[in-house]
Amino acid sequence: MGQTLTGLLTSVRAIAGRPGTPAQGRPGGGPDQALLAALRICGDHLSALAAAGPLTDARRTRLIASIGTLTTACSTPGADAFDALLRTGQQALDSGGEAEARLALALADEATALRARSKGAWRLRGNALDALGRGEEAITAYERHLALQQNTAASRDVERRIATLRAAGDRIDEALTLFRETAGGRTEASGAGTEASAAGTDASEAGTEASRARTDASRAGTDASGAGTEASGAAARLSRHLPAAEARAAFTDLVRLRTAEHGAGDPAVRRLAALYAEHRRLSDRDPVADPLLGGAEPIGVTGLRRLVAGRTVCLVADTPRTAEQEQRPGSPLAALIEGYDLVVRCDEARHTAPAARTDLHACTLHGGTPWKGPRWDRRAGTRLVFGDPLPHWRLALRSRLVPGAQDRVGDATLRRPLHDPALLGEEAGAGPASTAYTVLRLLDFLGTPARVDLIGFEGPAALSPREREWVGTRTANTDDTAVRIALR
Repeated sequence: MGQTLTGLLTSVRAIAGRPGTPAQGRPGGGPDQALLAALRICGDHLSALAAAGPLTDARRTRLIASIGTLTTACSTPGADAFDALLRTGQQALDSGGEAEARLALALADEATALRARSKGAWRLRGNALDALGRGEEAITAYERHLALQQNTAASRDVERRIATLRAAGDRIDEALTLFRETAGGRTEASGAGTEASAAGTDASEAGTEASRARTDASRAGTDASGAGTEASGAAARLSRHLPAAEARAAFTDLVRLRTAEHGAGDPAVRRLAALYAEHRRLSDRDPVADPLLGGAEPIGVTGLRRLVAGRTVCLVADTPRTAEQEQRPGSPLAALIEGYDLVVRCDEARHTAPAARTDLHACTLHGGTPWKGPRWDRRAGTRLVFGDPLPHWRLALRSRLVPGAQDRVGDATLRRPLHDPALLGEEAGAGPASTAYTVLRLLDFLGTPARVDLIGFEGPAALSPREREWVGTRTANTDDTAVRIALR
């Protein structure tokens, strides 16, 4: 890939040049200057990728191929370079990184400059801004897309996303209004603390104990005043126009400081915490239940922690040997599996019987996006789907979930537990992880199951060396059959 990447970068520079240099262009007058600018932007991105070292991410490999297609279109008479530009921008978004989202936004800007009435260009711009957490700007771009879109059915996803972004902003506005309305109480509390300090000084000769009590009251008043001042700073930073990460950080600080100032039992603090929870939920998923989920209940990190709390859990491998033993009447393995509170199975079942008990089914979306495949029609109490980026994860759920086949569906907070900073927060460069390993790490992070066992993970179902090493450091014991591993 190194030579291919270097050769493509050379071609891009030859056609588009660098800022301030003449471009070779294609015969017949050459491409539009906005296309040349887009190619130069792609060249800068390719240069950064080349400097970063060997490529191991398949999504970035597909992005490079898309840039190659755009380069060819810009140097070929009669080729539709505009469509290639939009496809490259979309592929950049599908790659999932922040640098790629910035690339997609830059390409969308050039696309809207080329064709101001292109609904595809405005949707790409909205998606890129959305991926970068710039919700209010994304709304403006989405509205331009809707104004040009004649197909109402095709607009529903965009309309839902606009509603979600606005609702998240409304929660911030309501939180700021609540803070201003209760700010007077904070001022009074600060004043009371100052008066207590003065009283403590005047009555110091009344006794050592009384003096200490008044000093404590003074300190409490000072602490409350300090927390109130910091909360005012957090409120001053918070705005619906901030990028999502900055708004989330300021909102988190505001809730923490108001809780320290007034206590978790204060009605205003409880309402503020509820607004914060709503804002976090809206940041990850649409505010209304999707009818295609067939009545299934979304479950997040907190709900999953409650579901597995105090229960014994086993992950069963999908191997011919395990499936045959599990189906055999009266077999020890069948009795062993039946004795667990929760039975977990992963990905598509090739050997497991259709009626085999599955309390939790987990699967990872592999390959190119959008992910297509057979629908998840096997019955499971809870279904967790791991995948990134978010828009294609949503699309996969809507197209592959079967109504009635599950009672609960993992929400967006559980779609990438290994790399989500709110959960395990690992770097993405460690390579792809198996679904079983992702489930194990998630359960270990939750920390509430009474026991977690692996059954049948040997031979073809064995974990990778890195994953086996992680399991080995947490293994409590392995039984004589060599199919059961108990984690601490």
